[in-house]
This record gives sequence, C-alpha cells and structure tokens, in this order.
Amino acid sequence: MEARKNSVISSENDKPILIDLNYKQNSKPKPVVIFCHGYKGFKDWGAWNMVANAFAKQNFFFVKFNFSHNGGTIENPIDFPDLEAFGNNNYTKELSDLESVINWICSNPEFKDEADLNNITLIGHSRGGGIVSIKASEDSRIKKVVSLAGVSNYASRFPKGEALKKWKETNVYFVQNGRTKQQMPHYFQFYTDFVLNEERLTISRAVKSLSIPHLIIHGDADTSVIIKEANLLHQWNANSHLVVIKDANHVFGVSHPWTEQEIPNHLQQVIDHAIHFLKN
Repeated sequence: MEARKNSVISSENDKPILIDLNYKQNSKPKPVVIFCHGYKGFKDWGAWNMVANAFAKQNFFFVKFNFSHNGGTIENPIDFPDLEAFGNNNYTKELSDLESVINWICSNPEFKDEADLNNITLIGHSRGGGIVSIKASEDSRIKKVVSLAGVSNYASRFPKGEALKKWKETNVYFVQNGRTKQQMPHYFQFYTDFVLNEERLTISRAVKSLSIPHLIIHGDADTSVIIKEANLLHQWNANSHLVVIKDANHVFGVSHPWTEQEIPNHLQQVIDHAIHFLKN
C-alpha cells in the first residue's frame, strides 16, 4: 500500500496545501476519491487516516488534504497554530483549493497509471459537504459526489441583527474551540466574500443542478447539523440517495485524537455505504 503523507502543493490563495495519498501501487488505474474536511477540521482529524486506508484497500486512489487557510501549517498540520489564516478563510478560498487539488491530480504524470481520471468522486464532511456539492455542480470532471453530515445552507450560519452589526464594526468575532480552548477568529471578509458570491455559494442551487450520482449520509442523532438538512438536500435532488445512520452523531462516533485500533461502528457503516455506492 502506498501512503504518501504531507506532500506540499501550491494554491491560488498564497498559502500551500498539504495533501495525503493512499492507494495500492499496482499500475492499474483506480477510481479517485477526494475528501474535504469540515469546519475546524483537518485531514488527520480523528479516524480520517483509517478511512483513507479502508478506501485504498478497496482499490480506490484516496486523496485528502488541508484547506490552505484551515489554521494548520506545513510544520504543524494538526490543530490550529495559524489562527490568522483561519480568520481569513472563506468558502470561495476552499472551492479554489479544491480546484487546485483536482488540477494537481489530473496533471501529475506520476499518477497516470494509478489514478482513473475519468472516475473522480468528491466526499465532504459537514461544511465540506457543501463545498463538494458546489464543486460537483460546476466541474464536469466530477462523476459522483458524497455528502457526510453535510450542511444545506451557508447563509443561515452567519450572525444576524445586532451580532452582524457588531461583527462589521469590530471586523472580528471569535468562536471557542471546545477541544483546544482556542479563541478562533472570523474576520468580516468571510461574510463580505459570501455576499459577493452568494449565488455560487447557495447549496440548494448547486444540488438542484446535479446530474451525477449523489449520496447523502447523515446520523439521526447529529446535533451540529440536524437531520432536516439531509432531508432538504435529498428533496432538492430527486435522484439522490439518502442513508440515515441510526443513533449516529455529527462525527459518526469518532473523537480526536482517535487512539483505538478499530473504526467505530457508525463510521464503518458510512464507509460501507460509500464504497457500495461508488462501486455500483
């Protein structure tokens, strides 16, 4: 099994992207799966490395990466040493980063015998579910898309009323990271960039326009992104397939760091459903 950790590629956003590859090196082109982490996430969070291995064992060319402004650095890709970058992240930067990753895979001659570039799937968790839905709707290279505990609406997540006014006045609001206890900044550019690009960043528009196979997986005990959002995604695309994991939370039973040797039951169900979807 080939596992390549922390390759560095350039982005359009002044910061590099760290990327991992997992695949069987056998000179046989394999379907490509590109995974996008969510808000306050990173490619090595929890059991994502175990997920990568599980897909690679099933003959997928699995790619995961850190968004350029997720708060990690080249030296420390885990957690959030660069809060300034985190505060300057936004949805269009994440879409641009994903474009850079797709372009890198598709143009790298090293992978021509290993990666089937006519069979690329995007998988996104939480906020990343919205990113992959939008990108899949606008990039014909994407042949399938999977949303894991994915959000259905970005606009509804911004502060409203007085809180929005205060954010504009101070240029920053902070969200505490429950695990690291860091005060994580969001600069007002996050909101202005959304407003400038609102049509593109409307997930319902993207999902309604999808004509490729679309899988939605969600836990019915998710308190971060409630199951109603999965139902909306499914309504917007009549051809989508919705899988509800009974009693599963937002992270499918995983926490960080994940020190267990086994993948938890709920996440294993996610992997099994996704692989079945991609192979059929």
